[in-house]
Order: sequence, then structure tokens, then C-alpha cells
Amino acid sequence: MRPEQLKDYVDENTICVVPTLGVTFTGVYEPVSEICKELDKIQDQTGLDIPVHVDAASGGFVAPFLHPELLWDFRLDRVKSINASGHKFGLAPLGVGWVIWRDQKELPSDLVFNVDYLGGNMPTFALNFSRPGGQIVIQYYNFMRLGWVGYRGIQSACAENAQYLAEKLAGLPELDILYDGNGALPCVCYRLKHPEKAHYSLYDLSERVRMSGWQIASYPLPADMHDTVVQRIMVRHGVSHDAVDQLFLDIRKALNYLDKNNIKWSEAGPSFSHG
Repeated sequence: MRPEQLKDYVDENTICVVPTLGVTFTGVYEPVSEICKELDKIQDQTGLDIPVHVDAASGGFVAPFLHPELLWDFRLDRVKSINASGHKFGLAPLGVGWVIWRDQKELPSDLVFNVDYLGGNMPTFALNFSRPGGQIVIQYYNFMRLGWVGYRGIQSACAENAQYLAEKLAGLPELDILYDGNGALPCVCYRLKHPEKAHYSLYDLSERVRMSGWQIASYPLPADMHDTVVQRIMVRHGVSHDAVDQLFLDIRKALNYLDKNNIKWSEAGPSFSHG
């Protein structure tokens, strides 16, 4: 969805608009600031005051460190809440996620309940049952140990490796790079350059590189581009320069095999990797 399309989708029943800071399919940021400006115009024309929630599951731990000049957060008056996943680029273990509101009045009081069996009366928005808190402790440790400078260093290294991988993949005649790791998440997105001429698909490529130990997500784009199949490689902390070199060699080897062997189209459907 583009900002200029909003007027065709929103009405008096719209709860909020949710742009994504780091789209699952491609890794790019949706234009939060432009969406807010378009909603300002809609309010001027119709009186509808529609808030924005930013789904920053991945980008919330990337944009502040790699793109601090980007307007996507509470610097925009229309942004009322933001969520981020600590277990992705926040470097915490699986199971911790965060949501923050601009101020207390943006969180309806009927969604908050009070817990009075922990030695005092405490309001909470979380699920009210026993669960481990180790991942939260580790997230807190990362904040204290790394700080802004540490997170920036780690995310910068991830971005550099993603851009390095994109540069190498761009040299393969079979692939068309859609996103090269510059300007948004540290990842690479590409498609087959001539899918109509190839006797294999990206699902087949996924199966071949899996034999070398790599799991690469392949899926069709949504809506009117569902005929376009893409692969997305996410580069996170721990993916080294050497690992990128090995991944490239394995992708090139798999493509050479598929080019030389007239295999049948894969029966596999879209594969999905969350984050």
C-alpha cells in the first residue's frame, strides 16, 4: 500500500493504520512519515482522526542505530504505539517482544488489569500466568552492556555483510536483486531474472541450497504481484564475512546444477521464515 491509496481504504470504522518498518517479504521500510502526512490530509478533508501503530518487529532495533535521521517513531504526532521483537535484531532469546505507547492515555484502561497477589497491587498489560523471564533479563543485559554504540556496531556489521552478499549475487546472471541491504533491514531480496525461460523455480533453488545446510525463505509477493516469487536472506549477528562467502558459493553451485539439469518444477510451496 502506498500513501496515496489510503483514501480508498480508511473510513469511520478504521481503528488505525499499521505501516511495517521492515517488510517480511523484502526487508524494506514502509514510508511511515508519508503515511502520516496523507492521514493528515484525510483528516483535513473528512474530519477522520486515524492513529498509526508502527509494526517495527525487526526495524525497531535497526533504524535507531543505522538510520537515526529517518522519521518513523514518536517524533511523528500521529504515531501512537510501536512494537518491536527483542528476539530478532534486539539480540535477545526467542520469546520477548515489546510494545510502547506514546503516553498512558493511548492504552485503554479496560485492557489493563491489576495483580494483587505479588505483595502489592500492580497494573499489568501482560498475560497473567507464570512464564520464564530469562529472555527479559538478557535483553536488559544487552541494553546495559552494549548501549547505543554497541548496537550500532553490530547492526552496521550486519548491514555491511548484507550489502557484500547482494553485490556478489548481483553478478550472477540468473538473479535480479530487488533490495541490496542499503537503507533498511540488513538483508537481501532477489528473484529470477527470467523466470519464464527457466526450467526451475526459486523453490527448487531453496531445495538445492538446503542440501548444503542453508534455509532460505522463498515465497510469492502478495496481492497483484503474487506471480512474482522472491527469496529473502536475512543477515543477523553471527553471520560472518566468511559465512557470506560460503553461502554465495553454495547458491552459485546450486544454480549451476539447476541450469545444467532439466529437472521438473518443484512441488514445494512457499517457505516462510519469521524474521
